Amino acid sequence: MNKKIIISALLVFLTSLYLISFEKVTIDNLNMTTITGEKITSKDLLGKVVLINFWATDCTSCIAEMPDLIKTYNKYKKQNFDLIAVAMFYDPPSRVLSFSKNNKLPFSVVLDLDKKIASQFNEVTLTPTFFLIDHKGKIVNKIIGEINFDDFDNLLERTLKDSISNS
Repeated sequence: MNKKIIISALLVFLTSLYLISFEKVTIDNLNMTTITGEKITSKDLLGKVVLINFWATDCTSCIAEMPDLIKTYNKYKKQNFDLIAVAMFYDPPSRVLSFSKNNKLPFSVVLDLDKKIASQFNEVTLTPTFFLIDHKGKIVNKIIGEINFDDFDNLLERTLKDSISNS
């Protein structure tokens, strides 16, 4: 009898932890400046679905998936989707600028020279790391490592659909 109670209590505890881990976190007080001088704040992101990509020019996975990120951005940008590529603090600005220009990145690119942006996303240290943010400014998904674009497109389409139906 005691084993059943302990197992039941443990299951309730683990289920609670699981649900808490998926609680939507809101992004507040974001202040970024793109490499072109555009200011982006948390308020600017409201009403859009946004993918924030932490990356670096020396990250082979980051570079390999840039063409797919460009395709995703171009496919969904007219559906109130935005993408912000945040270059890590250690990435030389000249390389980020050169890569962005040479690869004609169509989305916003930001330098995180003082680590303030990474710190607002729970101290991001690994690249690539992605955060999908819904139209209310809530993080709905975090991806560490390369994106499976088939799965991501499905998630993105659901999130975009939710943003339209909840507007």
